[in-house]
Amino acid sequence: MRNGSGGRARAAWLGLGLLAAGWLLPSSGDMAVAAPRACDRSCLEGFVDRYLDAMLAHDPGKLPFGPEVKVTENGQKLELGDGLWRTFTGKGTYRMFVTDVEAGHVAFLGSITEADTPAMLALHLRVRKGQITAVEMLVQRSEKSAKGFEEIGYNWSDPLPASERKSREDLLRTANKYFTGMQQNDGKGDYPFADDCNRIENGTFTTNVPTPPGQTRPDPATSNMYSAQWTCREQFESGLLHFVTRIRDRRFVAMDPERGLVFSYAFFDHSAGDTRTFKTPDGRTVTAGPKQPWTWEIAEAFRLEHGKIRQIMAIMERVPYGMNSGWSTWEEGMSSDARDASH
Repeated sequence: MRNGSGGRARAAWLGLGLLAAGWLLPSSGDMAVAAPRACDRSCLEGFVDRYLDAMLAHDPGKLPFGPEVKVTENGQKLELGDGLWRTFTGKGTYRMFVTDVEAGHVAFLGSITEADTPAMLALHLRVRKGQITAVEMLVQRSEKSAKGFEEIGYNWSDPLPASERKSREDLLRTANKYFTGMQQNDGKGDYPFADDCNRIENGTFTTNVPTPPGQTRPDPATSNMYSAQWTCREQFESGLLHFVTRIRDRRFVAMDPERGLVFSYAFFDHSAGDTRTFKTPDGRTVTAGPKQPWTWEIAEAFRLEHGKIRQIMAIMERVPYGMNSGWSTWEEGMSSDARDASH
Protein backbone atom coordinates (compact mmCIF):
# COMPACT_ATOMS: atom_id res chain seq x y z
CA MET A 1 0.00 0.00 0.00
CA ARG A 2 2.79 2.43 0.87
CA ASN A 3 4.50 1.74 -2.48
CA GLY A 4 1.23 2.30 -4.38
CA SER A 5 0.54 5.56 -2.55
CA GLY A 6 4.10 6.74 -3.11
CA GLY A 7 3.86 5.97 -6.83
CA ARG A 8 0.64 7.95 -7.13
CA ALA A 9 2.19 10.84 -5.21
CA ARG A 10 5.24 10.93 -7.47
CA ALA A 11 2.99 10.85 -10.54
CA ALA A 12 0.94 13.72 -9.16
CA TRP A 13 4.04 15.81 -8.47
CA LEU A 14 5.35 15.02 -11.98
CA GLY A 15 2.05 16.11 -13.46
CA LEU A 16 2.13 19.38 -11.53
CA GLY A 17 5.70 20.00 -12.68
CA LEU A 18 4.81 19.36 -16.31
CA LEU A 19 1.76 21.58 -16.00
CA ALA A 20 3.90 24.40 -14.61
CA ALA A 21 6.40 23.94 -17.44
CA GLY A 22 3.63 24.24 -20.02
CA TRP A 23 3.80 20.64 -21.24
CA LEU A 24 0.36 19.65 -19.93
CA LEU A 25 -2.96 21.24 -20.56
CA PRO A 26 -5.86 20.97 -18.06
CA SER A 27 -8.52 18.37 -18.88
CA SER A 28 -11.81 17.28 -17.38
CA GLY A 29 -10.20 14.09 -16.05
CA ASP A 30 -7.94 13.49 -13.07
CA MET A 31 -4.80 14.26 -15.13
CA ALA A 32 -3.92 16.44 -18.08
CA VAL A 33 -3.23 15.71 -21.73
CA ALA A 34 0.39 16.17 -22.90
CA ALA A 35 0.82 19.09 -25.32
CA PRO A 36 3.82 21.36 -25.97
CA ARG A 37 3.58 25.07 -25.32
CA ALA A 38 4.84 27.18 -28.20
CA CYS A 39 8.06 29.12 -27.60
CA ASP A 40 7.08 32.64 -28.68
CA ARG A 41 9.32 35.55 -29.66
CA SER A 42 10.16 36.46 -26.08
CA CYS A 43 10.86 32.83 -25.23
CA LEU A 44 13.21 32.27 -28.18
CA GLU A 45 15.11 35.52 -27.66
CA GLY A 46 15.32 34.64 -23.98
CA PHE A 47 17.12 31.45 -24.92
CA VAL A 48 19.84 33.57 -26.55
CA ASP A 49 20.42 35.57 -23.37
CA ARG A 50 20.36 32.39 -21.28
CA TYR A 51 22.93 30.90 -23.66
CA LEU A 52 25.19 33.94 -23.38
CA ASP A 53 24.80 33.99 -19.58
CA ALA A 54 25.70 30.30 -19.39
CA MET A 55 28.79 30.92 -21.53
CA LEU A 56 29.76 33.77 -19.24
CA ALA A 57 29.55 31.33 -16.32
CA HIS A 58 31.42 28.72 -18.42
CA ASP A 59 28.73 26.26 -17.39
CA PRO A 60 26.60 24.42 -20.00
CA GLY A 61 24.70 22.87 -17.10
CA LYS A 62 22.75 26.09 -16.74
CA LEU A 63 20.85 25.35 -19.97
CA PRO A 64 18.39 22.65 -21.10
CA PHE A 65 20.19 20.97 -23.99
CA GLY A 66 18.71 18.10 -25.94
CA PRO A 67 20.49 14.75 -25.54
CA GLU A 68 21.79 14.82 -29.13
CA VAL A 69 22.62 18.53 -29.31
CA LYS A 70 25.11 19.48 -32.00
CA VAL A 71 27.42 22.49 -31.61
CA THR A 72 29.64 24.11 -34.22
CA GLU A 73 31.94 27.09 -34.01
CA ASN A 74 33.32 28.61 -37.22
CA GLY A 75 32.38 25.46 -39.11
CA GLN A 76 33.95 22.98 -36.67
CA LYS A 77 31.95 20.55 -34.57
CA LEU A 78 32.96 20.93 -30.93
CA GLU A 79 32.08 19.37 -27.63
CA LEU A 80 29.62 21.41 -25.62
CA GLY A 81 31.62 23.70 -23.33
CA ASP A 82 34.67 23.97 -25.59
CA GLY A 83 35.84 26.89 -27.76
CA LEU A 84 34.11 30.19 -27.04
CA TRP A 85 32.57 28.62 -23.93
CA ARG A 86 36.02 28.80 -22.32
CA THR A 87 36.93 32.33 -23.45
CA PHE A 88 33.66 34.32 -23.44
CA THR A 89 33.87 37.24 -21.01
CA GLY A 90 30.86 39.45 -21.70
CA LYS A 91 27.99 40.74 -23.78
CA GLY A 92 28.45 43.86 -25.86
CA THR A 93 25.93 46.59 -26.58
CA TYR A 94 25.01 45.64 -30.15
CA ARG A 95 22.11 43.14 -30.41
CA MET A 96 19.99 42.11 -33.38
CA PHE A 97 17.58 39.15 -33.53
CA VAL A 98 15.90 37.26 -36.36
CA THR A 99 13.26 35.28 -34.51
CA ASP A 100 11.48 32.48 -36.37
CA VAL A 101 8.58 31.60 -34.06
CA GLU A 102 6.90 29.29 -36.57
CA ALA A 103 9.98 27.08 -36.98
CA GLY A 104 11.38 27.40 -33.44
CA HIS A 105 14.66 28.99 -34.50
CA VAL A 106 16.34 32.19 -33.39
CA ALA A 107 19.39 33.90 -34.91
CA PHE A 108 21.40 36.58 -33.18
CA LEU A 109 24.05 39.01 -34.39
CA GLY A 110 25.74 40.81 -31.54
CA SER A 111 28.91 42.24 -30.10
CA ILE A 112 30.64 40.34 -27.31
CA THR A 113 33.95 40.28 -25.49
CA GLU A 114 36.26 37.29 -25.66
CA ALA A 115 39.16 37.34 -23.24
CA ASP A 116 38.03 40.95 -22.60
CA THR A 117 38.57 41.86 -26.27
CA PRO A 118 35.63 43.03 -28.42
CA ALA A 119 34.43 40.58 -31.08
CA MET A 120 31.27 39.77 -33.06
CA LEU A 121 29.08 36.68 -32.71
CA ALA A 122 26.53 35.22 -35.11
CA LEU A 123 24.55 32.66 -33.12
CA HIS A 124 21.78 30.35 -34.31
CA LEU A 125 19.76 28.19 -31.92
CA ARG A 126 17.15 25.55 -32.68
CA VAL A 127 14.70 25.05 -29.82
CA ARG A 128 12.49 21.97 -29.51
CA LYS A 129 10.18 21.18 -26.58
CA GLY A 130 11.98 23.55 -24.27
CA GLN A 131 15.46 22.27 -25.16
CA ILE A 132 18.27 23.59 -27.35
CA THR A 133 18.89 20.92 -29.97
CA ALA A 134 21.32 22.72 -32.30
CA VAL A 135 23.86 25.53 -31.89
CA GLU A 136 25.77 27.25 -34.69
CA MET A 137 28.25 30.00 -33.93
CA LEU A 138 30.40 32.18 -36.15
CA VAL A 139 32.85 34.18 -34.08
CA GLN A 140 34.47 37.10 -35.85
CA ARG A 141 37.45 38.06 -33.75
CA SER A 142 37.66 41.67 -34.84
CA GLU A 143 37.66 44.56 -32.38
CA LYS A 144 37.12 47.01 -35.23
CA SER A 145 34.02 45.18 -36.45
CA ALA A 146 32.49 44.96 -32.96
CA LYS A 147 33.05 48.64 -32.25
CA GLY A 148 31.68 49.54 -35.69
CA PHE A 149 28.43 47.66 -35.12
CA GLU A 150 28.05 49.17 -31.68
CA GLU A 151 28.47 52.65 -33.12
CA ILE A 152 26.02 52.06 -35.99
CA GLY A 153 23.48 50.41 -33.74
CA TYR A 154 20.85 49.18 -36.24
CA ASN A 155 18.75 46.40 -34.69
CA TRP A 156 15.73 46.08 -37.05
CA SER A 157 13.22 45.58 -34.24
CA ASP A 158 10.29 47.48 -35.77
CA PRO A 159 7.47 45.28 -37.13
CA LEU A 160 6.16 45.80 -40.64
CA PRO A 161 2.54 46.80 -41.24
CA ALA A 162 0.47 43.63 -41.63
CA SER A 163 -0.37 44.52 -45.23
CA GLU A 164 3.33 44.60 -46.20
CA ARG A 165 4.38 41.27 -44.73
CA LYS A 166 5.59 38.52 -47.04
CA SER A 167 5.53 34.77 -46.62
CA ARG A 168 8.56 32.85 -45.43
CA GLU A 169 8.99 31.49 -48.95
CA ASP A 170 8.95 34.98 -50.47
CA LEU A 171 11.46 36.25 -47.92
CA LEU A 172 13.87 33.40 -48.70
CA ARG A 173 13.43 33.72 -52.45
CA THR A 174 14.10 37.45 -52.46
CA ALA A 175 17.12 37.26 -50.15
CA ASN A 176 18.61 34.49 -52.27
CA LYS A 177 18.49 36.76 -55.31
CA TYR A 178 21.23 38.76 -53.58
CA PHE A 179 23.54 35.73 -53.56
CA THR A 180 22.62 34.66 -57.09
CA GLY A 181 23.02 38.17 -58.46
CA MET A 182 26.47 38.53 -56.91
CA GLN A 183 27.65 35.11 -58.07
CA GLN A 184 26.54 35.58 -61.68
CA ASN A 185 27.41 39.29 -61.61
CA ASP A 186 26.76 39.90 -65.27
CA GLY A 187 24.97 43.19 -64.59
CA LYS A 188 21.72 41.73 -65.93
CA GLY A 189 20.32 39.87 -62.94
CA ASP A 190 17.17 40.36 -60.91
CA TYR A 191 18.32 42.79 -58.23
CA PRO A 192 15.42 43.41 -55.80
CA PHE A 193 17.00 46.40 -54.06
CA ALA A 194 15.13 49.31 -52.56
CA ASP A 195 16.40 52.68 -53.80
CA ASP A 196 17.90 53.39 -50.36
CA CYS A 197 19.35 49.90 -49.85
CA ASN A 198 22.37 49.92 -47.56
CA ARG A 199 24.90 47.26 -46.61
CA ILE A 200 27.08 46.98 -43.51
CA GLU A 201 29.92 44.44 -43.49
CA ASN A 202 32.21 43.86 -40.53
CA GLY A 203 30.94 47.01 -38.84
CA THR A 204 31.58 49.25 -41.87
CA PHE A 205 29.24 50.73 -44.46
CA THR A 206 30.10 49.26 -47.85
CA THR A 207 27.47 51.14 -49.88
CA ASN A 208 26.47 54.80 -50.18
CA VAL A 209 29.64 56.05 -48.47
CA PRO A 210 30.02 59.82 -49.00
CA THR A 211 32.71 60.86 -51.46
CA PRO A 212 35.64 62.31 -49.48
CA PRO A 213 36.25 66.04 -49.88
CA GLY A 214 38.45 66.82 -52.84
CA GLN A 215 37.79 63.48 -54.55
CA THR A 216 35.54 62.56 -57.47
CA ARG A 217 32.95 59.84 -57.08
CA PRO A 218 34.06 56.81 -59.15
CA ASP A 219 32.01 56.25 -62.29
CA PRO A 220 30.56 52.69 -62.52
CA ALA A 221 30.88 52.94 -66.32
CA THR A 222 34.65 53.46 -66.27
CA SER A 223 35.96 52.19 -62.91
CA ASN A 224 37.94 48.95 -62.73
CA MET A 225 36.97 48.31 -59.12
CA TYR A 226 33.59 48.52 -57.42
CA SER A 227 33.24 51.33 -54.91
CA ALA A 228 31.68 51.60 -51.45
CA GLN A 229 30.41 54.99 -52.63
CA TRP A 230 27.95 53.28 -54.98
CA THR A 231 24.45 52.07 -54.23
CA CYS A 232 23.61 48.38 -53.88
CA ARG A 233 22.20 48.35 -57.40
CA GLU A 234 25.14 50.22 -58.94
CA GLN A 235 27.59 47.71 -57.48
CA PHE A 236 25.68 44.75 -58.92
CA GLU A 237 24.99 46.32 -62.29
CA SER A 238 28.67 47.22 -62.68
CA GLY A 239 29.66 43.55 -62.95
CA LEU A 240 32.78 44.34 -60.93
CA LEU A 241 32.00 41.76 -58.23
CA HIS A 242 32.62 38.99 -60.75
CA PHE A 243 35.66 37.74 -58.80
CA VAL A 244 33.23 36.21 -56.28
CA THR A 245 33.18 32.98 -58.25
CA ARG A 246 30.84 30.91 -56.09
CA ILE A 247 28.39 31.49 -53.23
CA ARG A 248 27.61 28.08 -51.82
CA ASP A 249 26.04 26.25 -48.92
CA ARG A 250 23.36 28.95 -48.74
CA ARG A 251 21.49 27.98 -45.58
CA PHE A 252 18.62 30.20 -44.53
CA VAL A 253 18.19 29.40 -40.84
CA ALA A 254 15.57 31.92 -39.68
CA MET A 255 12.77 33.91 -41.32
CA ASP A 256 10.72 36.53 -39.48
CA PRO A 257 7.75 37.72 -41.60
CA GLU A 258 6.54 40.10 -38.89
CA ARG A 259 9.71 42.16 -39.18
CA GLY A 260 10.65 41.27 -42.75
CA LEU A 261 13.93 39.62 -41.70
CA VAL A 262 16.02 36.75 -43.03
CA PHE A 263 19.19 35.26 -41.51
CA SER A 264 21.57 33.09 -43.51
CA TYR A 265 24.96 31.43 -43.46
CA ALA A 266 26.99 30.93 -46.64
CA PHE A 267 30.49 30.68 -48.09
CA PHE A 268 31.90 33.11 -50.66
CA ASP A 269 34.65 31.53 -52.76
CA HIS A 270 37.22 33.48 -54.76
CA SER A 271 38.89 30.95 -57.05
CA ALA A 272 41.68 33.35 -58.15
CA GLY A 273 43.90 32.40 -61.09
CA ASP A 274 42.25 32.99 -64.45
CA THR A 275 38.92 33.83 -62.79
CA ARG A 276 40.36 37.19 -61.73
CA THR A 277 40.17 38.41 -65.34
CA PHE A 278 36.68 38.99 -66.72
CA LYS A 279 34.61 41.27 -68.91
CA THR A 280 32.25 43.89 -67.49
CA PRO A 281 28.71 44.22 -68.90
CA ASP A 282 29.92 47.00 -71.24
CA GLY A 283 32.74 44.80 -72.62
CA ARG A 284 35.77 46.13 -70.73
CA THR A 285 38.37 43.58 -69.56
CA VAL A 286 39.15 43.87 -65.84
CA THR A 287 41.45 41.98 -63.48
CA ALA A 288 40.47 42.15 -59.81
CA GLY A 289 40.03 40.15 -56.63
CA PRO A 290 42.27 38.05 -54.35
CA LYS A 291 45.36 36.54 -55.95
CA GLN A 292 45.09 33.28 -53.99
CA PRO A 293 42.13 30.93 -53.47
CA TRP A 294 40.09 32.53 -50.71
CA THR A 295 36.90 31.65 -48.84
CA TRP A 296 34.81 33.84 -46.55
CA GLU A 297 32.49 32.16 -44.08
CA ILE A 298 29.61 34.61 -43.81
CA ALA A 299 26.61 35.26 -41.61
CA GLU A 300 24.30 37.63 -43.47
CA ALA A 301 21.00 39.18 -42.43
CA PHE A 302 18.50 40.98 -44.64
CA ARG A 303 15.70 43.45 -43.91
CA LEU A 304 13.00 43.48 -46.61
CA GLU A 305 10.38 46.18 -47.01
CA HIS A 306 7.68 46.28 -49.71
CA GLY A 307 9.19 43.05 -51.03
CA LYS A 308 12.64 44.58 -51.64
CA ILE A 309 15.96 44.38 -49.84
CA ARG A 310 16.46 47.59 -47.92
CA GLN A 311 19.23 46.74 -45.47
CA ILE A 312 21.95 44.08 -45.31
CA MET A 313 24.26 43.26 -42.43
CA ALA A 314 27.06 40.70 -42.48
CA ILE A 315 30.11 39.47 -40.68
CA MET A 316 32.70 37.39 -42.45
CA GLU A 317 35.75 35.44 -41.41
CA ARG A 318 38.41 33.99 -43.70
CA VAL A 319 38.51 30.17 -43.54
CA PRO A 320 40.35 27.43 -45.48
CA TYR A 321 39.38 27.50 -49.13
CA GLY A 322 36.44 25.23 -49.87
CA MET A 323 35.60 24.60 -46.20
CA ASN A 324 32.25 23.07 -45.22
CA SER A 325 29.86 24.43 -42.58
CA GLY A 326 29.59 21.24 -40.54
CA TRP A 327 25.83 21.16 -41.24
CA SER A 328 25.87 19.94 -44.84
CA THR A 329 27.00 17.00 -46.90
CA TRP A 330 29.93 17.67 -49.20
CA GLU A 331 27.54 17.92 -52.15
CA GLU A 332 25.29 20.38 -50.30
CA GLY A 333 28.31 22.38 -49.21
CA MET A 334 29.47 22.77 -52.82
CA SER A 335 26.00 23.63 -54.13
CA SER A 336 24.78 27.13 -54.89
CA ASP A 337 21.16 26.13 -54.28
CA ALA A 338 19.26 27.91 -51.51
CA ARG A 339 18.19 25.71 -48.59
CA ASP A 340 15.60 26.40 -45.94
CA ALA A 341 17.49 25.16 -42.88
CA SER A 342 14.84 26.25 -40.38
CA HIS A 343 13.71 22.72 -39.54
